[in-house]
Amino acid sequence: MLITDQGQLEEFVRGAISSQVLAIDTEFLREKTYYPKLCLLQMQTDDRTVLVDPFAVRDLTVLKPLFAAPGLLKLFHAGLQDIEILYHAVGIMPRPVFDTQIAAALLGHTQQIGYGALVSSVCGVPLKKTDSYTDWSRRPLSRSQLDYAADDVVYLPKLHEKMAAELERLGRTHWLDEDFAALVDEANYADDARERWRRLKRVNQLSRKQLAAAREVVEWREMRARKANIPRKWVMSDEQVVEAVKREARTIDQLFMVRGMHEKLSTADAREVVGALARGLDLPADQRPALDRPSKNEANVDVEVDFMSALVRLRARQNNIAFQTLASHNDLAALARGYRDVDVLRGWRRDIVGAELLDLLAGNISLSMEMGNLTVTKSPQR
Repeated sequence: MLITDQGQLEEFVRGAISSQVLAIDTEFLREKTYYPKLCLLQMQTDDRTVLVDPFAVRDLTVLKPLFAAPGLLKLFHAGLQDIEILYHAVGIMPRPVFDTQIAAALLGHTQQIGYGALVSSVCGVPLKKTDSYTDWSRRPLSRSQLDYAADDVVYLPKLHEKMAAELERLGRTHWLDEDFAALVDEANYADDARERWRRLKRVNQLSRKQLAAAREVVEWREMRARKANIPRKWVMSDEQVVEAVKREARTIDQLFMVRGMHEKLSTADAREVVGALARGLDLPADQRPALDRPSKNEANVDVEVDFMSALVRLRARQNNIAFQTLASHNDLAALARGYRDVDVLRGWRRDIVGAELLDLLAGNISLSMEMGNLTVTKSPQR
C-alpha cells in the first residue's frame, strides 16, 4: 500500500503499534544536497507492507510512538544511514533495533553482505535489481519501483526470525547488544563542524600549524554547505582545502592559485577563507590541534599486526565469524602500540581471541605452520 496522505499514515501507526516487528528501509538522494533527501519510507509489520511518500504526507513525527515502543522490534539491514535520516525526520531514535547485516557477520557471512545476497542465502529468494539505481525523487513512482522498494522490507522479518534462532542456538543472542546500542546512540550521529578536519583526505600530510588552519577552513566550509544545503565538495573539495593549507595562503591571489578555487569561490567567500587560514596559521603553538593517532601503516607495528591478524583469522574461521567483526585493523594496531581500550578486549571478542592476542604480544604463545595449517602453541613458562 502506498501512503500519500496524513490520515493514512496515522491509521497505519495505530495498527502497527501492536505488531511484534517493524521492518524499516528508506530511499533517499544526497548527490546534490548536504542533508540527505528522504524520497520514500518503506515499512513492514507482522502482516502489512506500506510505502510512505514523504513528499505527500505533511508530518512524519506521528511515527514517534512506533519508534519508542519497547515491545516493537525495529528491523534494518545496514541501517546506519536509514537511522540517521529517520532520526532527523521523526525526532527520536528507533529502539530497540536489530540489524541483519551486523548479525550476519556472526553467522558466517561476510562483514558487509548486501541485502539481496543475504535474502538469497537465508530465504532462498533471488531479488530483482532492476531499480537499484533509480531517481527516487521523481513522481509518479512506477510499479517496478514500488515493488523493488517493498522487497527491501518484506523479507526482513523472516531474515530476523531465522537469524535470531541461529544466534540463540549458538549462544550468541546478546553478543550484539552493544553494537545495536551504538547504532541508535545519538552521540554517534553528532556532526561537529569544528572536528570535521580530522576526516580530511590526506590530513596526515599537514604540520600542526597547517592542521590549525585546516580546522578553521573546514569549519567554514561545513557551515557554508549546511546553510546552502549543498555537498561540501561543491564549496571546496578536500584536495583544495589541503592544497590551500599547504600553501599557507594569506591573500586571495595566493588562494586562487589552487586549481579550481577561483571557479568555486566568490571574492567575498575567498576573503572569508583567507581570514580562516590566517586565524589558524597565527594560532599559538600550544593551541594547535594534533592528530589522535599515527597512520595505520606505521612500520614499527606492522610485524605485530601481521602476527595478530593470522591468529584472528584462525579464530574467526573456527567460529564462523567475519574477520573484521572479530577485530579491526585499527584495534590490532592500537594493541601493538600498547593501548588496551579497544573492542577486541571486551566481552565475547576477548573470550574468542582478545586474551590470546595479549598472550601473543607478551610472548606467552607462539604461532607455527604444520601441514599448511596455523598452529598455536603455549610457550614454556620462563
